[in-house]
Amino acid sequence: MNKIPLIVIVGPTAVGKTALSIEVAKAVNGEIISGDAIQVYRGMDIGSAKITEEEMDGIPHHLIDIKNPDETYSAAEFKTHAEYLIEDIYNRGKIPMIVGGTGLYIQSVLYEYEFVEEDKNKKAKLMDQYEQYDKDALYEILLNKDPLAAEQIHKNNRQRVLRAITYFDMHEKSITNQKKSQTLSSKYDTLIIGLNMPRPKLYDRINHRVLLMIEQGIVQEVSTLLSKGYREKQSMTAIGYKEIIPYIDGEVSLNQAVESLQQNSRNFAKRQLTWFNNQMAIEWFDTSELTIGAIVEQITTNIKGNYNDEYS
Repeated sequence: MNKIPLIVIVGPTAVGKTALSIEVAKAVNGEIISGDAIQVYRGMDIGSAKITEEEMDGIPHHLIDIKNPDETYSAAEFKTHAEYLIEDIYNRGKIPMIVGGTGLYIQSVLYEYEFVEEDKNKKAKLMDQYEQYDKDALYEILLNKDPLAAEQIHKNNRQRVLRAITYFDMHEKSITNQKKSQTLSSKYDTLIIGLNMPRPKLYDRINHRVLLMIEQGIVQEVSTLLSKGYREKQSMTAIGYKEIIPYIDGEVSLNQAVESLQQNSRNFAKRQLTWFNNQMAIEWFDTSELTIGAIVEQITTNIKGNYNDEYS
């Protein structure tokens, strides 16, 4: 069976993945699957730096605006959706591409990564059992049951804390021990491209992006989401949203909210780079040294070498 050619573009927030991916898609006759955990949500546009119709420039995009903010989304669900789309795109004579910064989602598709089957009724009962606790009490429970997971999960991320506790109760082991693999999926002929730039330049871009979000109306976007009753939902724990809520509540100034959002975004970019370097075999490009055109030329040369007749 022929392997399906698959291009993957990863990198930290604000590094320039969107602009490059459009040019690569044009060059290879590709369609893009978003590998972003927040862009799946309708109405969460500014805070997630969601690609606009104009920026798409005619390139089809998938897994954007498929959920309401009160719905959950997981790596397992992404894997199911993405695998279907990869085959569909390829069967229509196009090259499938995954572009984004949510490492676990992308890893779930690229590697032989198995998700544990779970009793949904038992899981729902456990979730209900713990719903009565506030975030401090929940985090204390997690610390006692699974200190390894507690080290990796912030207590404000209620959904992840709940998930870790219920996972421990159901499987009697830490959620951090979920089975992972370094073996690339045999279904795909995968080319993984990483974008990066020197830290100071990246941080400047991140700081500027946050200021642009303010100009574009992120405060109004968050206010609208809160008015629809989404305050306690998983989606609202995302960077870009959780920092604005205290400002809307009158707990901090706008300058404090902006500084918090910039700091959290910089820290997130640092974590993304560490994660990608540790988890994937990536060909890195420095977007501060090379133009988009030069990077596209190198990538398409590699693709021609990798995919031969599949490339068009």
